[in-house]
Amino acid sequence: MSAIETKLAALNITLPAPAAPGGSYLPYRLHGDTLILAGVISSFNGQMTHVGQVGREHTIETAREAAKICALNVLTNLKLALGSLDRVEAFLYVGGYVNGVSGFADAPAVINGASDLFVELFGDVGRHARAAVAVAGLPKNATVEIQVTVAVKP
Repeated sequence: MSAIETKLAALNITLPAPAAPGGSYLPYRLHGDTLILAGVISSFNGQMTHVGQVGREHTIETAREAAKICALNVLTNLKLALGSLDRVEAFLYVGGYVNGVSGFADAPAVINGASDLFVELFGDVGRHARAAVAVAGLPKNATVEIQVTVAVKP
């Protein structure tokens, strides 16, 4: 078991099964030492966990949980792509999208749900550059979607 998976177990966190792509794209693309992951939404084992907009169906706190679910999906895809989460050298970038009501201005607080988990598990390796924006809608009416780029150890 990898060091990161040991931390997940200590936190009583289980990773979801990999989701099948929802269209004509790959779940990830490895190029040299850079791994780009396709966007993942707030679903767990094929079941939507959070749907609807923040400011209507969701609060910032419930949306933070949606972002954490997205982060777990990222970890699943990292493991699928790399074989071990210990091969992550650095989280480079997280793009976060929050399905929010018109004028919703707290997308960064929502995406912290993912960012905080990456830092909790990976320490400084989990720190990253980021965008966090509110949008008018997401696939399957998901509450959150994130996209991640990481540097990979050989």
